[in-house]
Amino acid sequence: MAQARLSVLDAVAAAAKAAGREPADVTLVAVSKQQPDEKIDAMLATGQHVFGENRVQEAQGRWEARRAGVELRLIGPLQTNKVKEAVALFDVIETVDREKLARALADELARTGRRPRLYVQVNTGEEPQKAGVAPAETDAFLALCRELGLTIEGLMCIPPEAEPAGPHFALLARIAARNGLSKLSMGMSADYETAVRFGATSVRVGSALFGARG
Repeated sequence: MAQARLSVLDAVAAAAKAAGREPADVTLVAVSKQQPDEKIDAMLATGQHVFGENRVQEAQGRWEARRAGVELRLIGPLQTNKVKEAVALFDVIETVDREKLARALADELARTGRRPRLYVQVNTGEEPQKAGVAPAETDAFLALCRELGLTIEGLMCIPPEAEPAGPHFALLARIAARNGLSKLSMGMSADYETAVRFGATSVRVGSALFGARG
């Protein structure tokens, strides 16, 4: 586990340096969804402290006893009926993607005073089966979020599997730049090095760290 993490960090550092960036500017998010407890504990033992989860309920059960010193990111779709639990549990919510959710988050943040960092998910490939705001609608959606009092830190995307990822990462970076956003969550096990070259500030890596799931 430690060697796998070191290999990924080395690859991130090399990609960052090749792009004239500082390796420290890229956060490695270990995607822990559906991983057994022993693998989570082994990854924690390597010093990894930023983890990504897809489901609120699964994350609640896994992290209740492991929360100290850990940054948790929600990287899967968020249903409005889970907003209360998500705001209580996660430090970062990366999948804000529709008005109903934005309003629910604004209400819950106002009620609790908690301030998880928020990203808008952009469906760069405009795939009907995927969550996310269409690229052409992202500027307006970001404006709406700001009107609701939400502070959006950055953008997130998941490119289509059958297409080169680079153009999708470039598109996300352009949308972020014109909206004054500095954070880009993009890149997974198969393409995180490409993502770093296109400006990713965090990469979401699962199988390259933990191995393929059963």
